[in-house]
Amino acid sequence: MNILVIGGGGREHAVIKALKKSPKTGKIYCLPGNGGIAADAECYPIKATDIEGIVQFATTHDVDFAVVTPDDPLVLGAVDALEEKGIPCFGPNKRAAIIEGSKVFSKQLMKKYGIPTAGSVTCASAENAVEYLKTCKYPTVIKADGLALGKGAVIVYSFEEARAAINEIMVDKIFGDSGNKVLIEEFLTGPEASVLSFTDGNIVVPMASSMDHKRALDGDRGLNTGGMGTVAPNPYYTPEIAERCMKEIFIPTIRAMNAEGRMFKGCLYFGLMLTSDGPKVIEYNCRFGDPETQVVLPLLDSDLLEIMLATSRGELREDMVKFSSDSACCVIVASSGYPKKYATGFEIELPKPAEGEDIYVAGAKLSDGKLLTSGGRVLGATARAENLRDAVDKAYALANKVKFEGAYMRKDIGARALLALGDK
Repeated sequence: MNILVIGGGGREHAVIKALKKSPKTGKIYCLPGNGGIAADAECYPIKATDIEGIVQFATTHDVDFAVVTPDDPLVLGAVDALEEKGIPCFGPNKRAAIIEGSKVFSKQLMKKYGIPTAGSVTCASAENAVEYLKTCKYPTVIKADGLALGKGAVIVYSFEEARAAINEIMVDKIFGDSGNKVLIEEFLTGPEASVLSFTDGNIVVPMASSMDHKRALDGDRGLNTGGMGTVAPNPYYTPEIAERCMKEIFIPTIRAMNAEGRMFKGCLYFGLMLTSDGPKVIEYNCRFGDPETQVVLPLLDSDLLEIMLATSRGELREDMVKFSSDSACCVIVASSGYPKKYATGFEIELPKPAEGEDIYVAGAKLSDGKLLTSGGRVLGATARAENLRDAVDKAYALANKVKFEGAYMRKDIGARALLALGDK
C-alpha cells in the first residue's frame, strides 16, 4: 500500500518509522516532511494546512491510505476532503476534531455528560474575563479556546498576572482568532499523565501511558514548550487508575461524541490530572501527542498499519494492540534559546542508533546533502529498555552524541518518574 503521512515533525517521523515495519507498507510519502524524515519517506513541500494541495497530491500519486497527524489539518477537514475523493484515512473528520479545536466545546461536552474535569467559566470578551478574575481563587488556569501550538494554556498566580494574560490572548491576539474566547479553569494538582488511544468510534484501546516534560528548564522551571522529553509508561498511572479512567472518562467520551453526532475515529489523546479526588481531564487532543508518540510507538509490538486500517474501517479489536512491558525515554535536543529566539542553519552530526534506539527528526532541513537545524525542537533521541533507568541512561547517551552548534537539552527527563519508582 502507498501511504501518505501529513505533517513534518518528530511525531510524524515516529509514525513513519513504525509504519515501515508493516509488510503491507509500500511507498511512504510525507507532506511536507523534513530533512530527517527524507531518509524514511519521499517528502514534498506541501504545507499540512494546504488541504487542496494535499488532496491533489494524493489523487495523482496513487495513495491508498492517508494518516493525518497534526491538529490544524484535522480541524480544517483534511480527512473529509481526502475521503470525498475515495482515499481512506486514519484521523477524525472535522466534526469530531472539534474536541481539540475548541476547548469551550470539549468543556461543555464533559459537563453535559458528567466526565470529570476542572470547574470552569467561559468568557467571550476581555472585559468579562477581567471582571471574573477579580473574584476567583488563585492560582487559576487561562486557556485560549482554539488551537495555539500547544501553548494556549497559562497558569496565573495573581490578578495582575491574569489580567496580563487576558490582554495577550484576547486583546493582542497572540494566538489569533483562537483567543476570541477563553476558559478560566480551576487549578488542579496531582501528577499528570498522557494516554493516547486508538478508537474506531465504538471501542477505545489505550496505548502505553506517558509523562511529558513541558517546561524548558530543569526542575520544571522556565517557559512552556511543545515538550522537552517524555517517558513511558507513567508510573503514576497504575492499573487501578487505568481501570477507573476507562469507566469514567474514556468510554463516556466516545459515547458522548457519538450522542452528539460526532463519531471519533483515529487517535484520541487524554491529558489527565491524577488528583486526590480521582483522575480528571485537563485536555483532549484529536491526534497523536508530540513528543509522547516518540516513546509510545517504540513500545508497540503490533503492526501499526493494521491497527490504523481497522480503526478507519470501524473494525478495531483490543487483541490487535499489543504493547511491550519495556520502558522508553525520549530526550529532546533543542536549539539554544527555544522557545524564544534561536538561531538556525547549523550542521547536525547524527550518531548511528543501536538496537532499541532511534532518532526522530523534527526541526531540520537538507541543504546540499547536509542536515541543518531549522527549528526550535531539532530532534528526539529515544531509547527502549527493560526498565526506565536503563531507558533514560541510553536515551541520554544517544542524545549526547548529537552535535550541532547551540544544542540544548534538559538533564532531568524521567527524574520524577524514577523518583516515583523509588529509583533516585
